[in-house]
Amino acid sequence: MQSFPQHLIDGYAAFIRGPYAEAEGKYKTLAKEGQSPTTMVIACCDSRAAPETIFDAGPGELFVLRNVGNLVPTFQPDGGQHGTSAGIEFAVAALEVENLVVLGHGRCGGIRAALNPGHALAQGDFIGKWMAMLAPVSDEVAKYKFLTPTERETVLERLSVRNSINNLRTFPYVKEREADGRLRLHGAWFDISTGELWVMNPETGDFSRPELPPEA
Repeated sequence: MQSFPQHLIDGYAAFIRGPYAEAEGKYKTLAKEGQSPTTMVIACCDSRAAPETIFDAGPGELFVLRNVGNLVPTFQPDGGQHGTSAGIEFAVAALEVENLVVLGHGRCGGIRAALNPGHALAQGDFIGKWMAMLAPVSDEVAKYKFLTPTERETVLERLSVRNSINNLRTFPYVKEREADGRLRLHGAWFDISTGELWVMNPETGDFSRPELPPEA
């Protein structure tokens, strides 16, 4: 029988002796009283762009949903299996989060597959079909031949964030809560190579680096 990966055991040992031991009371309170995060983050599955790490969040602080390409489909209450939509419903309708962030990132493999349908990632059973929901946007970006492949990817990574936010507004409970001020939608993009965070202006759609607070 294959053993459980040793690096995960080692990681757990460091966790239980360090972060868990230091915040044991908080974990017990969360277990007893349940979670009440104020922010949901929809991010990519990419192992290099973990929201909890990027935002230095502790247990119970973020409700995180991750999928390939950090995509949000339109509201489709049919008989299909909609994991992403179920997560959104849980966060917004049940947990009543106050902020919903769509977090894109640089060098995204899903975005690369969307721009290159012949890419190996797009030839499997699921990834190509999943990223196809971005086709109306990726087809437009692919036309800009004067951009380098990397530039096209960055453009689509950011446009994808805006597209997902637009799709969020097709969910009745998202639209209702945003209209009455109970929920705010945000977009952001993380550059893996530099560690830079770019935040989307909700009025213009432009991305810029936020002003950071002074170091303590």
